[in-house]
Amino acid sequence: MRVLIIGAGTGGLCLAHGLKKAGVDVALFERDRTPRSMLIGYRVGISPDGSKALHSCLPADVFAEFVRTTARPPVRINMRTEKYRELLVGDLPEGLDDSRSEKSVSRIAMRTALLRGLDDVVRFDKSFTHFARNDDGTVTAFFADGTSETGDVLVGADGARSKVREQYLPHAKVVDTGITSIAGKLPLTEENLRLLPPLADGAVTLLYGPHGEFVIIHVMRFDGTGVEDDYIMWGFAASHDKFPDMSGMSQAELKQVVLNLTPKFHPDLRRLVALATPETVFRIKVRTSERLRPWQPSTVTLIGDSVHLMTPGRGIGANTALRDAELLCRKLVEADRGKDVVRAITEYEQEMIEYGFRAVEASREMMDGTGLVHKPVIGRIVTAFSRTFLRVTNAVPPLKRKVLAADAAERDHVSSAHEVVHAG
Repeated sequence: MRVLIIGAGTGGLCLAHGLKKAGVDVALFERDRTPRSMLIGYRVGISPDGSKALHSCLPADVFAEFVRTTARPPVRINMRTEKYRELLVGDLPEGLDDSRSEKSVSRIAMRTALLRGLDDVVRFDKSFTHFARNDDGTVTAFFADGTSETGDVLVGADGARSKVREQYLPHAKVVDTGITSIAGKLPLTEENLRLLPPLADGAVTLLYGPHGEFVIIHVMRFDGTGVEDDYIMWGFAASHDKFPDMSGMSQAELKQVVLNLTPKFHPDLRRLVALATPETVFRIKVRTSERLRPWQPSTVTLIGDSVHLMTPGRGIGANTALRDAELLCRKLVEADRGKDVVRAITEYEQEMIEYGFRAVEASREMMDGTGLVHKPVIGRIVTAFSRTFLRVTNAVPPLKRKVLAADAAERDHVSSAHEVVHAG
C-alpha cells in the first residue's frame, strides 16, 4: 500500500513517521518552499494525548530529539484578573514520563525535530491542487508545478484552508467565531521577568478582563539547549466589535491597538505588550469548524485542522491532530497487513469524528464572540459570576482538585486499543 499525505504540519509529520516506521510506503507533500517558510516561533502546548501519539509514531531517536527541543513544561495553571489579582492557582499533574506528559515547544523547533529522518519522504514546494480517483481504485494527487503522484490512500493534513477537504467534503463549513486575537513575543530578560503576573514563570497564565477580554501568557525557557532563545509570549483576544478596522496596519500599530483596548489593565501587562518585538506581532480572526454531516468513507480521508479546525481555547488543536495521526496510522498499518482499506478508514473516521468534534465544541465555548460575556451589560454580570466561581473553587481544596482533575482527564485519554498496541 502507498499513502500520500498532503501537508507537513504536526499531524502530517507524525503520521508519516508512524507509517514509515511500520514499513508502509508513504510520501508527504508540503506547499512551503523550505522547512522554515511561513513559520512563526510561537508556543505549542503538547498534552499527554499529544505526547503519547508522538511516542507511538516516532522512532526512538526522533522522539528523543523532539523532547530535547522542548522548553520547560508548565507546572501550574494561573488564572487572574486583568489587574493581576488571583482567581485560581493550581498545580498541574506531573507526567509519568516523557511519553505521557505536558510539554511546551515552539513551532519551528517542533517542525525541525519532526522532519528528522524523513528526507526520503517529505517533498517541499509541492502545492496540491486537486485529486482524481482511478478505475483501479488508486488516487492521484495533482500539484501546481504540473506533476502528479498516485497512491492507494490520500490523507488531507493541509490545515484550516485544506484543498483536500474543499474537494472531498464541499459541504464542510469553517465559520468565524466572532473573536479576534493579537499576539506577540519578547525576549526573556530579568527586567521583563519582573513585569509578569505572580507565579507566571512556570505556568499557563490566563488573565480575564471585564468585558470578555482574554490574555494568555507563556514563559518559554529552553535551558541553554541552543534550540531557541528564551522568550515570553502573550496573546490578547476579544470580540470583533471591540477592535477598530485594522486593515493595512503595521505590526507596531497592532501593538498600539492592544494598548488602546487595555487602558485599565495592569501597567506591567501593558508594558509587556509594548515591549513585544514588532516583527513577531500578528493578528488572526479565530475560526472553527461546524460539526459535519456523515459522509461515505473512501480511500480519501482527513486529519487535524483540515477536518476539525478548533479555536486556541483549551489548547487542544495540535494534540487532537496528533491523536488523529496515531489512530489513522494504526488503522492504515492494519490495512497494509490485509484489512480492507475502506473498512480501516471507516473505523478511524467513526472514532475521530466523535472525539474531534467534541474537542471543537469544547474549544468554541472558550472563544465565542456571541457569548454573553461579550455583551455590554449582562457581560459584567457574567464576568462577576465567573470570577466568584473561580475564587470559591480556589478556596475549597476538594473542589479545586475536582476541577483540575477533570481538565487533566480531558488532556489524557487512554483508549483500550491504544493500550493494547503498547502492551504488544
